[in-house]
Amino acid sequence: WPQACLPAPPTASMIAAQLLAYYFTELKDDQVKKIDKYLYAMRLSDETLVDIMTRFQKEMKNGLSRDFNPTATVKMLPTFVRSIPDGSEKGDFIALDLGGSSFRILRVQVNHEKKQNVHMESEVYGTPENIMHGSGTQLFDHVAECLGDFMEKRKIKDKKLPVGLTFSFPCRQSRIDEGVLITWTKRFKASGVEGADVVKLLDKAIKKRGDYDANIVAVVNDTVGTMMTCGYDDQQCEVGIIIGTGTNACYMEELRHIDLVEGDEGRMCINTEWGAFGDDGSLEDIRTEFDREIDRGSLNPGKQLFEKMVSGMYLGELVRLILVKMAKEGLLFEGRITPELLTRGKFNTSDVSAIEKNKEGLHNAKEILTRLGVEPSHDDCVSVQHVCTIVSFRSANLVAATLGAILNRLRDNKGVPRLRTTVGVDGSLYKTHPQYSRRFHKILRRLVPDCDVRFLLSESGSGKGAAMVTAVAYRLAEQHRQIEETLAHFHLTKEMLLEVKKRMRTEMDMGLKKKTNDKAVVKMLPSFVRSTPDGTEHGDFLALDLGGTNFRVLLVKIRSGKKRTVEMHNKIYAIPIEIMQGTGEELFDHIVSCISDFLDYMGIKGPRMPLGFTFSFPCRQTSLDEGILITWTKGFKATDCVGHDVVTLLREAVKRREEFDLDVVAIVNDTVGTMMTCAYEEPTCEVGLIVGTGTNACYMEEMKNVEMLEGNEGQMCINMEWGAFGDNGCLDDIRTQYDRMVDEYSLNSGKQRFEKMISGMYLGEIVRNILIDFTKKGFLFRGQVSEPLKTRGIFQTKYLSQIESDRLALLQVRAILQQLGLNSTCDDSILVKTVCGVVSRRAAQLCGAGMAAVVDKIRENRGLDHLNVTVGVDGTLYKLHPHFSRIMHQTVKELSPKCNVSFLLSEDGSGKGAALITAVGVRLREDTSS
Repeated sequence: WPQACLPAPPTASMIAAQLLAYYFTELKDDQVKKIDKYLYAMRLSDETLVDIMTRFQKEMKNGLSRDFNPTATVKMLPTFVRSIPDGSEKGDFIALDLGGSSFRILRVQVNHEKKQNVHMESEVYGTPENIMHGSGTQLFDHVAECLGDFMEKRKIKDKKLPVGLTFSFPCRQSRIDEGVLITWTKRFKASGVEGADVVKLLDKAIKKRGDYDANIVAVVNDTVGTMMTCGYDDQQCEVGIIIGTGTNACYMEELRHIDLVEGDEGRMCINTEWGAFGDDGSLEDIRTEFDREIDRGSLNPGKQLFEKMVSGMYLGELVRLILVKMAKEGLLFEGRITPELLTRGKFNTSDVSAIEKNKEGLHNAKEILTRLGVEPSHDDCVSVQHVCTIVSFRSANLVAATLGAILNRLRDNKGVPRLRTTVGVDGSLYKTHPQYSRRFHKILRRLVPDCDVRFLLSESGSGKGAAMVTAVAYRLAEQHRQIEETLAHFHLTKEMLLEVKKRMRTEMDMGLKKKTNDKAVVKMLPSFVRSTPDGTEHGDFLALDLGGTNFRVLLVKIRSGKKRTVEMHNKIYAIPIEIMQGTGEELFDHIVSCISDFLDYMGIKGPRMPLGFTFSFPCRQTSLDEGILITWTKGFKATDCVGHDVVTLLREAVKRREEFDLDVVAIVNDTVGTMMTCAYEEPTCEVGLIVGTGTNACYMEEMKNVEMLEGNEGQMCINMEWGAFGDNGCLDDIRTQYDRMVDEYSLNSGKQRFEKMISGMYLGEIVRNILIDFTKKGFLFRGQVSEPLKTRGIFQTKYLSQIESDRLALLQVRAILQQLGLNSTCDDSILVKTVCGVVSRRAAQLCGAGMAAVVDKIRENRGLDHLNVTVGVDGTLYKLHPHFSRIMHQTVKELSPKCNVSFLLSEDGSGKGAALITAVGVRLREDTSS
């Protein structure tokens, strides 16, 4: 080789320097190995981390499940934040960020001059230790005082600005403006707050001051705030994590997986509260003696065990405990232990960050350890640096494993082979530790190779996010306020219901009195049914049940004796709308042709049979077999019937047919028929109630009170015809604009007003009119009033009953609406269900108020302190609606406390009752003739 290419021979000084470097490297390596061996339990393999990911995924699933959530440690709390900002938000907001020893107040102004931009100003306030550990009242008074100071400085005390509260502690929410604290974390221990709604506590503190007003619109966790802040800049952001004093994560979960929230469409942000992972012992195999010691000395032993292994609040303390033990064992500081080293809180996480700096780390270690009085050697500094590395590295490992589990879940939810997403991050440990973020990202890439993750640092903290959530919530809250305002007209207080009961009683008395009967709207019609069955009734009877779009013809065989039996055969026939609204002759000819078909079907066309006619329309009777039609209801409009005896009309139609003859013994209202059916089973039944297509009631009144008829002895069943209650305007104060609309477009405008607020024929129409109004205001169906929604009669009772069923998920509610041609979102379905609930609840309460008036009248008639009575009930609304009967029973109980009212469902309808009345009539006729 040429001389110029050969390296220069080493000098003695160079050799010495290399030997010294080699010696220190060996020494350092030796120290590192010793520490590695000593803290072996803190070094986690990839295999262990994958196992932790699997465990965390299982915990997430448990937290989301209705069955396992109560015992789950990872609570997976729904936040009711359903989407990141969509760009339409604007306004002036206050954000409060409370979650550590200091808290920030921000004013956030969002406007749309050219493009959406956000202007922020903020101030930091301290939270002294004595307030953190004092009472809840002191804490929220302090927050309210700081907020007052902030507003005073900016001269905005006179503005009632919407406030978003970032509250970085585990809270249970059932809506966005509520947060019930589950447990304090991060050294907070203010008494009387756990189990209480923090929004109400803050609101109370603000109101107590009285010098400014604030509208708290949303409460969010700091993690959610972080996600929303980053989501404002990056629409792909669907995860938020905090790695600071405490640690937590949130992410956007599919609503269909969140058992604790109704709904299956769209997504909702879930606050995992992952700090409590391991509280059930599931991380015991990786917890060390130092973790246990930290936990024992904490304010909340046994809780937040994962957080105590990873968060900034505890890392410095973990390192201190390790150093104390190593010093005691003579492995550090030549066994020297100083009072400073033994003092909790003397070694902070900021010290860990300083010691782990690449260049000046060892120098920082010497300074910090000297401050603790231990006079460290170079070896000591190397060892302490490595202890810090192991402790902080373990934290990054564990957080990467739990985040990896969330990312895997997002990937599975979306059903994609590779996930691209953004994670919003905040927290002092992540931001200020020199190696943490780099290590964390590297481990995560190794654990979830099929996820491409962009990490976005939240520059403005979680406060801006709270303001963004508030901006969205404020828009929704304004809608909610208008909806509540509209539906408030349907809420009836006990006082209002007692007033309805009182007015019903007044109308009943007017109908019974000769002097006032003409003016009475509740007609109180005598039915000429004077007694309930006594058990001696016997024979074969026909019954005809006409009261709606369908009618039934029945053959009822009643047998008396030791074993009383009733055997029934029936067939249902339809009445086409053109016949319902044609001539009276057409209607009765149709009915007789159906009877003829039935007699052929049963093979009994021959002998003249006694018939009972259930006719569910208001009739004035002068005897059991005569009924003059007062008015049609329920959509019937047949001409030449009103003012005529319907029994005569039926007899004439039979004559025209010239095929068979009938002995029409009795005409009864369906309500009376229902009462008789139930009275055959239960002798205490003295009231009948129908709540179906229409509504009516009857009851046994004392003859002395029935002034329209001669005689004072005994009782008679009174057909109230209570559907017309309110036709004189006595209910106008509780009728809504929607009731008036339904009435206006009905076939009998101005009539049957009580029925139009209660019965199945009209409830759907009330609902439809409310939905049209809400859609026009942009609250429903994207503001589009579709053709189906404009169609009268689309909402039948059966749909109302199905929509309100507790067993129905919103997906099924959506399917019902889809069936009706209404394409709804999840939120639309929730609102439709709410509207149905409000309308049907009022109906049940009004019905209960009417029934309370009836049973109290019976009690007073008999001069009783207490009455036991049974009500026979029939009708589709009562039978099929999931809540109607319960609400009605409750109302009767509350309004008539001196009556013990039982309700008996009429299984066989009112046709059997008509046959029983006919049987009673035949028996009485035979008794008279004999």
